[in-house]
Amino acid sequence: MKIDEIDLLILQELQKNSRLSIRELSKHINLSPPAVTERVRRLEDCGIIEGYTIKINKKQLGFSVDCIIKVTMKNGQYEKFKVFIKSYKYSEWCYRIAGDACFLVKLSAGSLNDIEAFINEISSFAITETIIAFSETDIDNNIDKFFSGFNR
Repeated sequence: MKIDEIDLLILQELQKNSRLSIRELSKHINLSPPAVTERVRRLEDCGIIEGYTIKINKKQLGFSVDCIIKVTMKNGQYEKFKVFIKSYKYSEWCYRIAGDACFLVKLSAGSLNDIEAFINEISSFAITETIIAFSETDIDNNIDKFFSGFNR
């Protein structure tokens, strides 16, 4: 699918506020509501827009410790770990990676004890390296930067 400047504007506005109505969105980008509706549907149908979500302040909910854990499997127990991490209550995301580890996991937990419990739980089938996050650096997730340099 070819993306044009109007599509980028739609994506930027929805990234800022995914709860915008079509009417409000059309005002932001100076396009008629039917035209915006058609473009949003096309972006959804092509899988560019996969869903709409909210951002939750985890710290307000008591999840004050973030960490990234490199997980290296013992004896090739990849499937066991994949089943485990899918249901682990503090896991925010998990990537299968190349390099000196097998997986990269982000946990958001209430305490260091919760992170230690995670490590203890998988220690029989994995080796870990834990990185504790002190703070988050705000990154501009403007969609236009993803397309800079590409012919659209």
